[in-house]
Amino acid sequence: MTEEQFKAKTVHLVPIAASLVVAFLCGYLILYAQVSVEAVTPFPDTEAGAFGNALWFVALVSVGALFIYISLRYFGLSFVSILIGFAFTAAVFLLSLFYIDIILRIIGSTGFDFEIVILAALLTFFADYCIFLAKKRVYGPVIVCVGGALGALLGASIPTLSAFLILAFLAVYDVFAVFHGPVGKIAKEGLSSLRGISLPFREIEIGLGDLTFYALFVAHALIQFGPLSAISVAVGILFGCYLSFKMLERKGLFPGLPFSIGLGFLFFALSLLASLI
Repeated sequence: MTEEQFKAKTVHLVPIAASLVVAFLCGYLILYAQVSVEAVTPFPDTEAGAFGNALWFVALVSVGALFIYISLRYFGLSFVSILIGFAFTAAVFLLSLFYIDIILRIIGSTGFDFEIVILAALLTFFADYCIFLAKKRVYGPVIVCVGGALGALLGASIPTLSAFLILAFLAVYDVFAVFHGPVGKIAKEGLSSLRGISLPFREIEIGLGDLTFYALFVAHALIQFGPLSAISVAVGILFGCYLSFKMLERKGLFPGLPFSIGLGFLFFALSLLASLI
């Protein structure tokens, strides 16, 4: 999250809350359809394996951010925009395939694979148009939906111990990446010029990665622990985001994950305690 000068207001939470609603809905679709999602983590969900999975995700995120920063420095904005365009298009197409198939299962339709691919291609074309060609007023809702849907899919495909360690490790890494690493340097060069990886809203920029990991947390809590835990996590995340915005008033640049993920864990723990009483 970045901004030069602004006053934190609750309205700044709107896109984050909207993305969490999308994550909740997508998580509910996955639950309702009883879809078995393959784990995307390379190691089993043991203590050692979860630790390895967390390091693996942090490495992927850090290498990706470093690659974008180096590409910006040596190849320019146009080259990076093309790379982001390809990555965004692929992500939206795969998400569309996944969720269209789930919706067809729920309504009892026996759609052919070809029809699903055509529908996914049309949705992808629409998303690409909104992000890369249309005016910014249609930009935000697409980023919100992509972040929520991608986070829900990740939340369904990562085992619990690995998911919690990944979120914790990423929150710690985010502090380094923003203040001393490539994320902060990219942000200082202007995230708004890199369409597809951030959401400009009023005076701030919210990274698509932040929205995705918030959504991952909420969707995983919903799928594995139930609606009360998911709502508790969402409340914690929103409180944490507001604290982050208050820090932005003084610092101008602040990581979006530490407070939100930390309070998400706190509220999640409180919900578990409440269920035991």
